[in-house]
Amino acid sequence: MPLDPQLQSIVDAMAQNPDARPTHELEPAEAREGYRALADLFGPGAEVGKISDRRIPGPAGDIPVRVYEPAGTGPFPILVFYHGGGFVIGDLDTHDKECRALCNGGACLVVAVDYRLAPEHRFPAAVEDAVAALEWVAAEGASLGGDPSRLAVGGDSAGGNLSAVVAQHARNRRGPALRFQLLVYPTVQLDCAGERFASRKENAAGPFLMHETINYFMGHYIGDADEQALMADPRISPIRADSFEGLPPALVVTAELDPLRDEGEAYARALEKAGVPVTLRRYDGMAHVFFQLSPAIGAATSLLDEAGEALRRAFA
Repeated sequence: MPLDPQLQSIVDAMAQNPDARPTHELEPAEAREGYRALADLFGPGAEVGKISDRRIPGPAGDIPVRVYEPAGTGPFPILVFYHGGGFVIGDLDTHDKECRALCNGGACLVVAVDYRLAPEHRFPAAVEDAVAALEWVAAEGASLGGDPSRLAVGGDSAGGNLSAVVAQHARNRRGPALRFQLLVYPTVQLDCAGERFASRKENAAGPFLMHETINYFMGHYIGDADEQALMADPRISPIRADSFEGLPPALVVTAELDPLRDEGEAYARALEKAGVPVTLRRYDGMAHVFFQLSPAIGAATSLLDEAGEALRRAFA
């Protein structure tokens, strides 16, 4: 299919900016500012019962988190959310609108994690923070008004990667027990050549995420580390895990025109083959980043509604 008309209009409008440059041509600080600007385009998110910022202990200092509480009386189930941005960009503000929607739609507490970013903090810093945040929430979530016995993880893109990684970690360590994982167009295989999955080449020109941008992000994330060795490390390539048995049920979302489409769908198939309950949803005509473009993109609103309903069912 061609690009969805609503999404095409956004791409066309962005192309009119004479100063616009692709992410991979920017310094990380510039790319972060551009990502925040994109997130701000469509206004603030929905009201929730309560929002608070706090800091929790991490392996290299405190980790900032933002806690979203729905209206009503708790204790509430908890979603630990990891934002996207290629491990280089993104923060609590870039995904504020989506966390509000998931809080309301899932009737759950959302704990958004501001994990360390590359290149200042390379792999495995983000993984270490993601694991530490999940373990802290499992231990201390009741103090937030949450119910740690009903716990899920989720995120988009790099955040989908971290969600898959921490779900495997929790399974391997026999806890924390997870009810669900929300994986929105996750990257699951380090592959800078882009040779393993056809969609890496089919959709290499974007929009939003291009082959060069993927390599820009991964280059900052792994630095001078041996790419060939890391390709098999499930902490960065969760599709290379020895086993997928015993992982929590998943909603895996892909976008037809996304370079990451095929790897996300391959991960869903690997989970399903191992007996994990999986819903795989491909959004046709959509590209990477569409998750963040509600309410301008109807499919983004539909995705947030679907994710909220899936969380409610998983927590029931």
